[in-house]
Amino acid sequence: MSGPGQKADLLWRAQAYVAAAQIHLQENVLLRRPLGPGDVKARPAGHWGTVPGAAWALAHVALLSGTGDAELVPLLGAGHAGVAQIAAGWLTGHLVAARPQFTRDEQGLVNLCRSFPEVAGLGSEVTPALPAGDFLGGRLGGCLPFAQGAALASSPGRVIVPVLGDGECETPTTAASWLAAHALPGTPVLPIVHLNGFRMGAPSLLADLTEQALTAYAAGLGWHARTVTVPDDGHEAFHTELAQGVADTLAGRRTVLFMRCVKGWSGPAAVNGQQVLGTARAHKTPLTRAACDSAQTYALEAWLSSYGPEELFTDGGHPGPGLAAALAATAWPRLTGPRRAPLPRATVQEQPVSFADAVATVVRAHARAGDFRVFSPDELASNRLSELAGQAWTTEVLAEEVLGEQLAGFNAAGGRGVLISYEAFAPLLATGIISLLKQQRMPGAAPRPSFNLLLTSYGWHNTYTHGDPSLTTALLALEDPAIRVLTPADPARLMAVLDDAFTSTGQLNVIVAGKHPLPPVPTDTLRQELDRGIAVWPHLSDVQPPALTVLVCGDLPAAVTAEALPRIRAELGVAVRVVSVLDLTVLGDPTVWPAGLRAAELDALLGEDAALLVVTLGHPAAIWSLLKARHARPVEVIGWRETEGPRTQQDLAAAAGMTAEGLIAAAGRLLKARTRCDTW
Repeated sequence: MSGPGQKADLLWRAQAYVAAAQIHLQENVLLRRPLGPGDVKARPAGHWGTVPGAAWALAHVALLSGTGDAELVPLLGAGHAGVAQIAAGWLTGHLVAARPQFTRDEQGLVNLCRSFPEVAGLGSEVTPALPAGDFLGGRLGGCLPFAQGAALASSPGRVIVPVLGDGECETPTTAASWLAAHALPGTPVLPIVHLNGFRMGAPSLLADLTEQALTAYAAGLGWHARTVTVPDDGHEAFHTELAQGVADTLAGRRTVLFMRCVKGWSGPAAVNGQQVLGTARAHKTPLTRAACDSAQTYALEAWLSSYGPEELFTDGGHPGPGLAAALAATAWPRLTGPRRAPLPRATVQEQPVSFADAVATVVRAHARAGDFRVFSPDELASNRLSELAGQAWTTEVLAEEVLGEQLAGFNAAGGRGVLISYEAFAPLLATGIISLLKQQRMPGAAPRPSFNLLLTSYGWHNTYTHGDPSLTTALLALEDPAIRVLTPADPARLMAVLDDAFTSTGQLNVIVAGKHPLPPVPTDTLRQELDRGIAVWPHLSDVQPPALTVLVCGDLPAAVTAEALPRIRAELGVAVRVVSVLDLTVLGDPTVWPAGLRAAELDALLGEDAALLVVTLGHPAAIWSLLKARHARPVEVIGWRETEGPRTQQDLAAAAGMTAEGLIAAAGRLLKARTRCDTW
């Protein structure tokens, strides 16, 4: 073995050794003497089974990227492959750059082994602090579409290489993404599918296919399959297939590299008489009692010795000459952050006359910058946005989960964009979005353009099945300061918040609006609403201090409130103030939410002793999660409520109280409660 094969073997053995050592050892990390009980962790923790294949793939991708012929960006789809990623990070020096205690010497490896699985706050799974960690594998299925989105923003000569598990290929998101590639012609993505035969607890389905069936499966989805069995075919064969796959991908031929191997290979074949190699038992820590069971201690020593640590490392624990040369031949590129300064806010001055005008005007203004994309299921025409369909910067695939990951990948590579869908289907995005928020909170996460969602609040104008505002309810419960839930009351406000969202960085902007015509609202408070997230509407408010304050959160609440106000004043004889809430998070605790109103500010806006009626497009529970104990006044919230079955639009609104009659009745109840409070 020579050339890239020899280098790859050294890299692979070093990664596998450091990974196994992290899981099991706390002393004697270079095996300078026989292992003793004090050298081994009493309770080893980690995931071994995916390490050999993941380390093999990473070694070859980094070596091929280091040749300069193409820039390969690896992404790890399985979070459990983080053990291999951390091992590679220690070897390359990326880990010590993130955590200085993990120096590339024996003491640094001791520190790493003792710290694992916490790793000084980085955790044991895939981390954004290290190469191959731009996608957070906390949930399976998203890595392939994420890679597709990242490739949309990639420069010429760059190939995104997601390393996927065979169990991952059983998820609906990954399964749909093979087809979704047809909507993204010329996107340079080369998936490596790690076929080790097992999910965490049972055999995988994809690895059970014969070579002929596997090739036919890929071909039926429009992909050319290349297959290598490792380690049997050897490093040279794998490197050749990988290089050819890269060349095919850059030439525009969709290619997937299937890497067959045995689960947990190079680890213990059996433990205490039970087969481990090639079974689900290899997934986690094969040797759980090596600290107290002499047979397991001996097995661990034999396992670690098989990688030849004396050849890999010097006496001081530094990479030996061969390993050092191999490391010097590698390259570990990352996805980059924003590629340009965002357009200044309020670049669009025209006043729109409809939902479609507002959206199309802002989207086209940003698309002209060349790094902006629209992602949408097959709903643009239904959402009255036909002029956005078919554009070079628009992707339509009927799978929200796929689109969400594509947008996240596009953002990670510096692109800006928006996902447009119906609010009813948006809960499908919850897992991916929550994982994205987690990643952005982790150490080493790079700044990214904001993840933007435009959701049409369709349920109020359609059928029983098309009403579900659960995504915003779930997101607000997270209390993540990156979240904004924006509820513009008319097209002018919609245009302003879209423009603001598209220029922002590091936020999750959820914009909920209706596509149906509603009465316009004066724009004299628009700038205040945009800057502060809330404003009193003078055109609907009385001058005197209010007995009742109505908070309107969105377009339909604004229209229903305007309809109900004359009757509230006439029938109840009270002064009323109307306050528009453009950003729901202003209602939350300012110690949690950056836009949250301070107590004095909240009282000044609402009126010090006014009863409060909140009218929202979403669940009342979302509002209550923000208000909590922030009020000492009678409060009632009108919003989406589930019914026992299909109803007409009018009956649906009436059941929720989202009518003039419903608001009048609620106002009456609140004023009675306010009177009782005044007499106490």
